[in-house]
Amino acid sequence: MSRYYFTSESVTSGHPDKICDLIADSILDEALRQDPDSHMAVEATIKDDLILVYGEAGTKADINFENIALNVLKEIGYDEEYHVITKVNTQSSEI
Repeated sequence: MSRYYFTSESVTSGHPDKICDLIADSILDEALRQDPDSHMAVEATIKDDLILVYGEAGTKADINFENIALNVLKEIGYDEEYHVITKVNTQSSEI
């Protein structure tokens, strides 16, 4: 008889994973607001005072990734100073 172990992680609303998901979702929302045909593969990572926004974007939208990330943090109550690095390239037209 085989044994299987099931594990999972649960995080609360202030967890960095949730914050990064909210940043990525907000970027997608802005892309779709400006260009409903947008194709986005953008993620965010946060560590201490640094936010990295990275991935690929296939959109005609003009997105200010830094402002969106910083606004998300302000909206959820973080008033510390953060630095944002953005590495978002144009998505391949084959996707």
